[in-house]
Amino acid sequence: MRILIILFLLLTSICAKSSDFSLIINKPFNNVLFDITQDYDRQISAVGYSQDYKHSSKKSNTTYTNAFDYLSSVASSYGPQMHLVKIDKYANLTLNRATKMSRFSEAVAVVKTPANGYFVGGYTLDGSLIILKLDSNGNIIFNNSFGTKNYDRMNNLVKLSDGGVLAVGSSITSRSQHDNLFESGLGLNDIYITRFSKDGRKLWSKKYGTEYDDRGIDAVEAFDGSILVLSTTSYDKNKNVTLMRITENGNKVWLKHYKADEVITPNKIIRLRDNNFLLSLSQKDEMNKEQIRLIKFDLQKNVLLDKIVHTTYASGLKDIKEYSDGSIIGVGYVQDTYNTDALVMILDSNLDMLNQEHYGEENYDIFNAVTILHNSQAAAAGIYTKKESQESNMWIVKLNRDATMAQKSVNTINIYEELLKLFKDEIDSGKLVIKEDLSIEFMDARLYFEVGEYKLSKEQKTYLDNFSKKLIPFLQRHNTYINTLELNGHTSSEWGNENFTNKYLKNAKLSMNRSFSTLSHIFKNQNLKTQAWLTVILKGSGLSYSKKVMRSENEDKEKSRRVSFKILLK
Repeated sequence: MRILIILFLLLTSICAKSSDFSLIINKPFNNVLFDITQDYDRQISAVGYSQDYKHSSKKSNTTYTNAFDYLSSVASSYGPQMHLVKIDKYANLTLNRATKMSRFSEAVAVVKTPANGYFVGGYTLDGSLIILKLDSNGNIIFNNSFGTKNYDRMNNLVKLSDGGVLAVGSSITSRSQHDNLFESGLGLNDIYITRFSKDGRKLWSKKYGTEYDDRGIDAVEAFDGSILVLSTTSYDKNKNVTLMRITENGNKVWLKHYKADEVITPNKIIRLRDNNFLLSLSQKDEMNKEQIRLIKFDLQKNVLLDKIVHTTYASGLKDIKEYSDGSIIGVGYVQDTYNTDALVMILDSNLDMLNQEHYGEENYDIFNAVTILHNSQAAAAGIYTKKESQESNMWIVKLNRDATMAQKSVNTINIYEELLKLFKDEIDSGKLVIKEDLSIEFMDARLYFEVGEYKLSKEQKTYLDNFSKKLIPFLQRHNTYINTLELNGHTSSEWGNENFTNKYLKNAKLSMNRSFSTLSHIFKNQNLKTQAWLTVILKGSGLSYSKKVMRSENEDKEKSRRVSFKILLK
């Protein structure tokens, strides 16, 4: 197995590589992240659980002569609590909060609310289901515990078009003569579905299943408001996949079983942009090795595409998402006899694999969930286990479109402050201004262009030489974070008596000439190595008079005839 070893800085309990966007949250005992989403402020949030002790304020004087009595007494003092984390674009942890509930609990899913808060779904270890509504800072707005009298477990919380959510899971059947069908169930375990309104009010709860062991895994809403439910049915040595379509009120429309001689494990169902659906399954082959199986089907349960993605090692995709171009990103695991790595896979719209990458150390590492970000990168959450450790840690990474690890953004404020120090003399003398968006404007009247002119004057060339001798080495020192150096040419809006069309086009050409003359002068004065680097980051453009300088609602034509610079970070 090809393993990409990720080295982490172990200076604090929260650690990350200096450039890779990978964050491990190292807390005592086993900790896990199960789901991830992007906030409206572009931060990334994830939920799971962390382990903690409950400390009693009173010391017990009880003496135990039986070890089992002692273990029973401390059984309620240690266990998991729902945990919410939030990180910014610099991989800094901005929120790290465990819920302090009276019962131990685990969070399995997170859904954004319109107010930038969260619905969080999970379950308690004693068998109750929980839905929390949190504000953007992780404070609990309401806490709703629900379920049957039996042991219930939630597997996912699904966002619905009306702003509400659907809880998907399972419930153990009891055989009490006093229970009705809902409470007693149909088999060993039953699929258990509950729908909530956007304000957290329970609308309905229903059970579905066979006489065998049925478990609800995931669900997704169709364009017409009906719901597709993914579940598994186990009997004897068989484990099959079941798809069910229900109405918005929970009434069954159709049921379809995917039976096979091999064990099939369902992982995820999503709705595609063409309003068809995609299943991610794990299926064992003749060598008893797990392989990825993807099934595309329509609302009438017609199979459109059924493909097994063959890999060298046992693999599974725990979560899948669709990009706007129809390609798919999937995350999960790849494992051999001794090691499990986190897996990232990119597939085209025909479900053919384009790229795959493995991440982690020589231990147990896995991605449980992925979300596509606004800039077409993706964020994944899961488990990271250090090589010499037996404890799992919460793990968040950011990924590029080709499945490679994204880089952390450098703090813009730090770059800005460094630029202010670098050009302090020029700023103090009024020759240039640097803005917090990392744009640089020349302010000295001798650095502006004459009307209709684009060739550099002697003063402009001298100043650009001194300016570039400071700026270019500065960018090279920070090249890990520099994406682009923009050099923009500008004009005033004047051009004699020309009509609007000609005036704009001639100014557009003039602005490009000003940009080119400045760019070429700086470029020619660099050595070959620096020139080669500049070809990657340097971008010249002409903006005509679209960014003309205004003073008191009047155009300052002299100051509009200029060039400006802007640094864009990765």
